[in-house]
Amino acid sequence: MHVKTRRSPCPVACTLDLIGDKWTLLLIRDMSFGRSHFKEFSQSPEGIATNILADRLARLVESGLAEKFPSPEVPGREAYRLTEKGESLRPIMMALAKWGLDHIEGTAALMKPRG
Repeated sequence: MHVKTRRSPCPVACTLDLIGDKWTLLLIRDMSFGRSHFKEFSQSPEGIATNILADRLARLVESGLAEKFPSPEVPGREAYRLTEKGESLRPIMMALAKWGLDHIEGTAALMKPRG
């Protein structure tokens, strides 16, 4: 996610460099819906491998879209949550979900965003 050299100054290209891989938006979705622990993310129906999950979580933290904090529910474990910068992606996520519901047969709204 941290891009040292940009392909172009185009804001769409730069944004895709940051969040455009297969897994990052799904993790942002899951955090938006209140998931915060590694195990919860790994149980997503899309089936992310644990090595990729660890990498994407680290990238989200590095890019300032998420933060790691001590889990209040599981002592000794860490949890993740979106930062204000990450939360600002919520309208984009909702627009993607609406587009999918409207244009891709067989999709369903499976979760409700928190707050």
